[in-house]
Amino acid sequence: MRGLAAADPARAAAFVALINAHPIEDLIAGLTTRMSLFDPDGAAFPLTLNDRGEAGNCYICRPSAAYIDYALEEIRHFARQPLLQRSMAGLIRACRPLLRASGLDHQVQINNWLFSTNPVPALGGAQARLIRDRLCAAYPDRALVIRSLNEVADGESMAALREAGFQMLPARRIWLYDGCSPARSRDIRRDEALLRDGAFETVTEFSAQEYDAAAQLYGQLYLHKYTPLNPQYQGLFLSEMHRAGLLDLIALRGPEGDLVAVTGLFESGLTLTQPVVGYDTTRPEAEGLYRRMMALSRQRAEDAGRFFNMSAGAAGFKKNRRAQPVIEYTAVYTGHLPAVQRRATSVIAGVLTRLGIPLLQRFDL
Repeated sequence: MRGLAAADPARAAAFVALINAHPIEDLIAGLTTRMSLFDPDGAAFPLTLNDRGEAGNCYICRPSAAYIDYALEEIRHFARQPLLQRSMAGLIRACRPLLRASGLDHQVQINNWLFSTNPVPALGGAQARLIRDRLCAAYPDRALVIRSLNEVADGESMAALREAGFQMLPARRIWLYDGCSPARSRDIRRDEALLRDGAFETVTEFSAQEYDAAAQLYGQLYLHKYTPLNPQYQGLFLSEMHRAGLLDLIALRGPEGDLVAVTGLFESGLTLTQPVVGYDTTRPEAEGLYRRMMALSRQRAEDAGRFFNMSAGAAGFKKNRRAQPVIEYTAVYTGHLPAVQRRATSVIAGVLTRLGIPLLQRFDL
């Protein structure tokens, strides 16, 4: 049985200082936010502030970008079912006024490490109430938001937040691999054999130019192949995070001497995440670069006895590697806001629970 992992005040303080030492756009292009340190009762969390009307901001700081813009991108998976695709697009667009009425974009977000997945340290009932009370007093016009919760890794924290009045908004379906109970499938064994073939050199120390190259590899996969709505991490962000020991960066160097693949690992709470992964998409698929980086990350989770949050998407790939699907939630508190915002948030929660979750499960998204 895992013990609950608490927040690390020194680590959070180092992260906030790092972010505030640079213009945010030099670290993550296209992002607008203000960062500070929130330290309730000896714990510490990075805290972001965002205002309504910050059009085009990244979904890591803007719920409407996650639930509307990103959702519209995701329905590309239904290109072979045009009627369903049009129906879903219409439903998503119809929710835009509801998101606007909720005021969730005008938010203070707790535990925001500026990743697509922010693992949440253990929260007890008293701490959840203290977070609510202190932030409602400090920011009486803003919604309180905590992303990246799931019942498997964060069940007790979610219960504490619910008791404190937070609502749980389904966000996406992620894939979770249990590093404490590793099971070997045929695909896992093949991936591990790839790591042993000696075709690429493993890199853990980088020059300034190689940090930029790593950011470009991430961009090839997450921005160009997937969507530019993903966080646009720059070489400066990777270098500062890696040198500060906040992000474990590992790359593969090809026979020609260039970096060909990269992964960035982040640990918090009971979970290992992989917020950075990329590879040279022009190279032959047979080299298995993506498989290699996922295998490295899975092995790290097993060594640490943590959950490996494999994020969303690529359902077949992850299922074949013994990951289990679980719904990820965003906790929001609007109890101190006007009635129209509270009602809109409740309607959103209902729509996402009754329609969103079944769609994610039905179409294996």
